[in-house]
Amino acid sequence: MTVAKFPRHYGMDWLRVGAFALLILYHIAMVFADWNYHVKSAHAESWITVPMLLVNAWRLSLLFVVSGYASRALLARSRSPGDFAWGRSKRLALPLAFGIAVIVPPQPWAELVSKAGYQAGYWTFWTRDYFRFSTIGGLDLPSWNHLWFVAYLWLYTLMLALVVACLRLGRLQDGFDRLFGRWLGGIGVVLLPFAWYAFIHARWFAMAAETHALFGDGIAHISYLPAFLFGFGLAGSPAAMAAIRRWWPLGAVMALAGYGFVAGVELRWIGPFGPALYVRYGIAHAAEQWGAIVALIGLATRFLNRDHPARATLTEAVFPFYLVHQTIIVLVALWLMPAGLPFAAEFAILVAATVAGCAAFYYGGRRIRWLRPLIGLRLHPRPVRPALL
Repeated sequence: MTVAKFPRHYGMDWLRVGAFALLILYHIAMVFADWNYHVKSAHAESWITVPMLLVNAWRLSLLFVVSGYASRALLARSRSPGDFAWGRSKRLALPLAFGIAVIVPPQPWAELVSKAGYQAGYWTFWTRDYFRFSTIGGLDLPSWNHLWFVAYLWLYTLMLALVVACLRLGRLQDGFDRLFGRWLGGIGVVLLPFAWYAFIHARWFAMAAETHALFGDGIAHISYLPAFLFGFGLAGSPAAMAAIRRWWPLGAVMALAGYGFVAGVELRWIGPFGPALYVRYGIAHAAEQWGAIVALIGLATRFLNRDHPARATLTEAVFPFYLVHQTIIVLVALWLMPAGLPFAAEFAILVAATVAGCAAFYYGGRRIRWLRPLIGLRLHPRPVRPALL
């Protein structure tokens, strides 16, 4: 694959910021939805899942697409695939290890306290039980919980570096780009990935649940690794980007139609839920998943591909925000449980506390030199645009 420099796509930066903001709001909503989560509010209602399904199908796939796109720029600035892999390992594996050891532990503690009657305090849990590599109250400890995304992204990055090195040795540097542009340089940019995801969700894994356990999580890998590679290829394919600019309205129609069907099933407008409906549900999920990604990239290219004074700070801050946000949500939700507050007050406090806590974590952490690498920042701040995750 030829690794050439290319202009920065500010729209992809804004998509990344927006996707992480949605993820944080989504996890706050998980406290109130009737889906399984670490700590649940007394106000949990089934209807909350319906608006959540508007983003559920594509929110994580979009992050992998954007991360793959950013990897192209990072690889272009690296001296070699090995240098690229080492740099990404420092920016991903180090925060992952720090997160598993320090940031994540309050989450299983809060879950055990609220669901399993765990009596010990947090310090006892962290020093005695968390690192026992055993199961307590149904939880496998230690855990990476929401940081599975970082682990998967790091794995895909190492795989990419290895493939790029092999392709260079095999004199096939441009093969991937030529094939990408040939197949995805027209309406295929919408239809081919949609067909892949429809096959996955309707037939191959039939809407199987992800485990985020790395091994035995086939549904996640066959969904997210292609999304990551698509983003990498898109960054080097003007033809595919032009196709997205042309066909994004079709993606938007697909996404809305897919969501309409999925929401109709959840609201019992469509049914009964049987094998035939399950296939249609998987196809609708795939239409929403890929249609939304095409539409969002097209809209970002059309309307958001411009810089702003706040962009550099926001693109740097989203990774530290991501690292700590769920721990803040879970602890605040646990603290609010006995208060008996109305739904609106509880939700507002969770949003305000999460934003304030994430901001304090980022602004405080970036001023401490030894802490910077542990929260995903460069050891030495540089007066340049920050790299994407």
